[in-house]
Amino acid sequence: MTVKVHVRYTRPNARLAAPIRRAAAATVELAGPPQAELTVVLTDETGMRRLNERYAGQASATDVLAFPAQQQDPDSDLPYLGDVVISLPAAESQAVEGGHPLADELMLLCTHGVLHLLGHDHGGQGERSRMWSVQADVLQRLGSRAIHPSQGHP
Repeated sequence: MTVKVHVRYTRPNARLAAPIRRAAAATVELAGPPQAELTVVLTDETGMRRLNERYAGQASATDVLAFPAQQQDPDSDLPYLGDVVISLPAAESQAVEGGHPLADELMLLCTHGVLHLLGHDHGGQGERSRMWSVQADVLQRLGSRAIHPSQGHP
């Protein structure tokens, strides 16, 4: 199993890379191909608002966006799943609101975004149940206390 996870920041914060890499790798291991590559970008509220408006037509910030690529990376020859973009301010706020560490919230948002890269969706009730189930499995394996807001807080 080979999973390459690139983590990029709009403001440097290397300590946040480890939980993000763990979550991405665990998600791909549980629900994805045996080998893959992806990028996770941490951005601010302004960056997230711009992306959300440009690609989703929503003039507001959100916590996570996924941009599936489904192509072969020419350098690594691994399947490139795409990019996950996480709003660091939203993650910080949601961690405080949920009463859990920022690392747990980042793992939740990363897992959620990677599942979207892998084709999961939560538009319909059946799809939502399947996605939440896989997400919960990954987060449990990681020891994360965070859960998706629409699943309720513990």
